[in-house]
This record gives sequence, structure tokens and C-alpha cells, in this order.
Amino acid sequence: MFEQTFKNIDDILWKDSGADSELDYIGQTSWILFLRYLDELEKDKADEAELKGEAYQFILDEKYRWSHWAMPKDADGKLDHHVAMTGPDLVAFVDGQLFPYLAGFKQKAESAETIEYKIGEIFSELKNKIQSGYNLREILEYADALPFRSSKDKHELSHLYETKIKNMGNAGRNGGQYYTPRPLIRAMIEVIDPQIGEKIYDGAAGSCGFLCEAYEYMYERMDKTTENLKTLQESTFYGKEKKNLAYVIGIMNMILHGIEAPNIIHTNTLGENIRDIQEKDRYHVILANPPFGGKERKEVQQNFDIKTGETAFLFLQHFIKALKTGGRAAIVIKNTFLSNTDNAAIALRKQLLESCHLHTILDMPQGTFQGAGVKTVVLFFQKGEPTKNIWYYQLNPGRNMGKTNPLNDKDMEEFVKLRTKSLSKSQPGEETEQSWNIKVADIDETTLDLSVTNPNTPEEAPLRSPEEILSEMEQLDVETQSILKMIKELI
Repeated sequence: MFEQTFKNIDDILWKDSGADSELDYIGQTSWILFLRYLDELEKDKADEAELKGEAYQFILDEKYRWSHWAMPKDADGKLDHHVAMTGPDLVAFVDGQLFPYLAGFKQKAESAETIEYKIGEIFSELKNKIQSGYNLREILEYADALPFRSSKDKHELSHLYETKIKNMGNAGRNGGQYYTPRPLIRAMIEVIDPQIGEKIYDGAAGSCGFLCEAYEYMYERMDKTTENLKTLQESTFYGKEKKNLAYVIGIMNMILHGIEAPNIIHTNTLGENIRDIQEKDRYHVILANPPFGGKERKEVQQNFDIKTGETAFLFLQHFIKALKTGGRAAIVIKNTFLSNTDNAAIALRKQLLESCHLHTILDMPQGTFQGAGVKTVVLFFQKGEPTKNIWYYQLNPGRNMGKTNPLNDKDMEEFVKLRTKSLSKSQPGEETEQSWNIKVADIDETTLDLSVTNPNTPEEAPLRSPEEILSEMEQLDVETQSILKMIKELI
């Protein structure tokens, strides 16, 4: 049912002249879903208050509640067509009254941690692009039919929303920045193993895939006490995101995964001077996939000790600085970081090796990221001790990866098993055909080149020269003649 509803909404958006792409589809679906979710949340809180004999103070004025403007119903629970707006009237209300009213919560909210602030932030960033009020009326009716009450419903909705994000990532260049394959994220989280009470951070949050998956991982494994649930909801997951649409998608994704007021800030992470980061600003765990190939202006580079225009290199400096001593990180980065010979790359490798224990480098195959023709590695490190030994693992799924055969959880199984086993015993990683160890003392001190060069790959037999082949053929011919002669003699 849910899947068909999403498809029906996409079909209507496709027909509307205001929504042009998969990016628009998810943006427009997001603001409608958010208001539908908010209506259910307020109903739940009102019911809870009533059971306690208390009055509930609604966040939204009655005129702007879903049940008033979007789906006013008659005594039989059907849409009241005498009251419901449609056509130009509906679009005029949404554009001229609803969005400005909701955007105003950004100024009225007590703090950025409240759901009121999130409402204001979302509706300051998004615009209604649905131009036909008749199309909008149809979409509202489909959205109203979606149940949000049970955790099972939310789980299914979150799964479908993730699928929409994935489709957006596959739709082209603009969408690719939002989607990191979930099997890779889950493997990174399993190796890092975040615990209740730890603060988890992604400074390039995108669609909040890392934070959502970390939430699922921790929720499944923790004791479901009131205190733990409150900690998980309010003071565990933190993120920053620069792009408007990504910010809204990330907020909605976290809400659908069960976090009511996500601690996601809409800001350019790299605009923060890393010299201003204090202990209170640091995190126990950092999980991220900073954007590939971006370039930052000179004034932004001044916020960093190692000056470079490469966005991912600036993010890596930020992450090292934002990690608590003893804190753990897993960061996706282009594999050229390991071997680039420019001064900034060498200086950054030096900083990482000297300030952190870079215990693992996971080499991902070409095609891991759909639509992005880059080779990536994942850096796993712990802050506080210099690196002495690095374990490499070269993932080889034994197939060409693409849209029809993407990365899956089974592909990651051996890596996770080997890495978690050795980390639990504080031992060097196991050596296999796909994994090996290097000592930092053995690498070139000048270049600090950390390139992936697998010494355990079985050697292929070298190609023989034409002379060698002819010689063997002559030898075989001699042997054949000898055998034939023996057979004749026996006859």
C-alpha cells in the first residue's frame, strides 16, 4: 500500500509543470509528509496529555493544522468538499499564508534543538513547487491515507523514503551527493560500534544516512530504559548540512526513523574556524562521507591549519579536530588522498598518522558509488595515539558493480568479521589474499605514501614469449612421434 501511494504521488508530480526532476519529487513529498507527520505527533501528544488530565498546547494555530486546511472532514470521516480548498485557492493559501506562517517559527523558537525551530528552518528553505491546486489536492489525499501511528508504519515509511533518496542519488550528478550505499554505512558502524552515552556526529550529513543507521544499530542493541530512550532521542546524534534540500531531506529521514527533533544544523561546516573548537564541542564518534571534488574559497581555507581548496581534505581536518581524545572515526574519502604528492596532502597524512591511530584502510571497488566514477577508501582511526601499524582490506565482490548489482551486506561480511575480531583482541588484522598489514616505520618518510598495494594477491603466471611456445610445441611434437612409433612397434 505505502509503495503504491508513493508511486501515485510521483506520477502526479510528473504531470505538474512545477516539479521537474527526482530532486523536486522528494523535496515536495518531504514538506507534505512532514506536515502529515506533525499532525499525528500533535494528536499523540494531545491524547497523552488528556490521559494525565492536562491540557495540551498545540504547536500550530488551528487554521494551519493539517485537519483544518489540508483534510477537513465531515461527520463520516470523509473529506468535506464544501470546506476543503482546491485549485487556485489551495495554492494561494499554501504559498501566501501557510509557508510564511511556518517559516516564522524560526524566529519564535526557544532554541535550535526544538521541533518549532525545525519547522521554521524547513519552511524557510523549501518552496511549494506544485503549481496546480488540483494536483496538490490529490497528493494531500494520498498523504492523508498514510498511517504514522505505529512503529511498524514508521519503519515501512522510512524504508520507502530511503528508496526515494537512493533513486535521487542514481538520477544524476546533483543527487549523488545525498546517497552513500547503506551496506557500506552499516559495515562502518559495526566496526566503530557506537555505545549509548556517546555523541555521534556527521559534519557533512546529507540525507543523514549515517545517523539514521547508527540510531537503528544502537536502538536494537541497548536496554530500552526510559533514560536510554531519552538519551538516544535528545543527546546522541548531531549533524551539519550546507545544502537546503539535503538539510530538509535529512531532517525528514531522521524523523521517519524515530527521532522527533533531530539535532541537525543548517550551516557550512567548513565556515567554522577549527581553532575555535573546544572540548565541549567534540564527539566520541564521527561517521561521514564528505563531498568529493569540491573546491572552497580562500577565505574558507583560512579556517584551517593546512590550506587546500580540496573540500574533503578540509573536512578531514575538521573531523580530526572535532574528535575527543580516544574518540573513533570512519571517513569515506577518495583513494588519491593516500598518494597525492602536493604539500597539503602530505601534511594532512602526517597530521593523521601522528595524532591518530589509523588502524584500518578499507579499499572499495570501482562502482561503489553510482554515478560517481571515483575510487574510494574508508579511513578508520582513533584519536590520541600515533599510528604504528595499518591493516588494509581490499574489497573484491567478484563482480562488476553497478545499478543492477550494487554493493550488498554480504559483500561486507568478511571485512566486518575480520576487523571486529582483531580489534576486540587489540591485535593486528589477519592477513589473507585480500588483507595485509604495514608498519608506518617502513613507509617513505618524505612522501608518507599510503597507496593500496596488495602484497598477497596470487601472482598470475607471466605471459610466455613466442619462442617459448614454439619450443614447447616442437617438444610435444617429438613426444607424439615417439608415442606413435611405440604403438606401431606393438602392433
